[in-house]
Amino acid sequence: MTTRIFTGIILYTGLAWAQTPPRLTLQEAKEIALKNHPKLLAAQNEVSFADQQIRIARAAYYPQITGNLTGSQGNNGARIGAGALTTSRLFNRFGQGVLVDQLITDSGRTSNLVASSRLQARATQQDYQATQYDVVLGVSQAYYDALHAQAVVKVAQETVAARQLLSDQVNALAANNLKSQLDVSFAEVNVSEAKLLLLRAQNGVQEALAQLGRALGSDQPANYQLVEEPVPSGPPPTVEDLVAQAMMNRPELAGLQLSRDAAYRFAEAEKDLSRPTVTALAVGGFLPFLNNPTNSSIPAEYEGIAANVSIPVFNGHLFSARREAANQHALEADQKIRDEQERVARDVRVAWANATTAYQRIDVTAQFLKQADLARQLAQGRYDLGLSSIIELTQAQLNLTQAEIENLSAKYDYQSQYAALQYAIGLLR
Repeated sequence: MTTRIFTGIILYTGLAWAQTPPRLTLQEAKEIALKNHPKLLAAQNEVSFADQQIRIARAAYYPQITGNLTGSQGNNGARIGAGALTTSRLFNRFGQGVLVDQLITDSGRTSNLVASSRLQARATQQDYQATQYDVVLGVSQAYYDALHAQAVVKVAQETVAARQLLSDQVNALAANNLKSQLDVSFAEVNVSEAKLLLLRAQNGVQEALAQLGRALGSDQPANYQLVEEPVPSGPPPTVEDLVAQAMMNRPELAGLQLSRDAAYRFAEAEKDLSRPTVTALAVGGFLPFLNNPTNSSIPAEYEGIAANVSIPVFNGHLFSARREAANQHALEADQKIRDEQERVARDVRVAWANATTAYQRIDVTAQFLKQADLARQLAQGRYDLGLSSIIELTQAQLNLTQAEIENLSAKYDYQSQYAALQYAIGLLR
């Protein structure tokens, strides 16, 4: 009964897989992720935000024009006796006019702020590029993991079929008193182990497809027929050239360097706070309903222009503190670059070592598989001739299954590690 149920599960799975899903190559998967992944879309919004900061900083170059409508009521002829210094005369009036405020110079502060904003916007572009690399790496590794999981399912299915065939043969021989019941028990145990392997492998496929769907920027598992990718050539024999490439190519480093430059320009802008600022002001308008009996000579129209020079004298050390804070932030950016360079160099060396080891495993596991298959054939022949026990044959079958899985793991692990190496040196596309 158990065998029928398990066979039904396999047949149901096979029928489900028979409904062939659409094909998906790795390049197509990358393109889907680059269009849909929320992390990348958020990075695009950050780029747009940084671009608007340039316009915000540049706004000081343009005149500030304000329209005003003002009405007042007061006891005519009275004077204001307390409060801030202002025109003291009170009278009823309603007026409308325009105020124009134009910056002449702020001793370079605005230009430094604009330059800082531009540099920070370029740094944000590099951060966006780094996010693209993160997304592409995630897709690549999830894609290879899914291929690996599907390949393990095929190995597990073949293992179940081979061990079930042996179990049927042993049962037939035992029915004719040619094999012992112990052999039957060992054969059935092997079948059960193979079925457990298949169940774990099928679960691994579901996990891998869910992870691939997440890497594609979806909340659904990736229901695609994945296309095999060619195994890339081996990594270079030395790592130092790769480290040099990473220092030139990694967008994180470029982004930090631009952020550092932006921090220094902002520090210059904070220094400019202590320097004079010159502005020009112009005002004009008219009083259509002037009502001032005490002085009817006030004209209905008014206009004026003025220039103002503001020279900071003392404000409780505010500007000096801001200047020092900005300078310390710029120095912090220098150390962040150094830390990132060291991290990138370490990542490249680790990725190169992992890729080299994974590449070497391909040949080793291929030899392992060849010898395990030969050993299984010899064990099968010896068992058929009655020269060995079923224990030797089942051990040979177990070694073959392990060799097949190791061989598959070596192939897909190298593809994944090679993608990680390309990411580490800033060449993953």
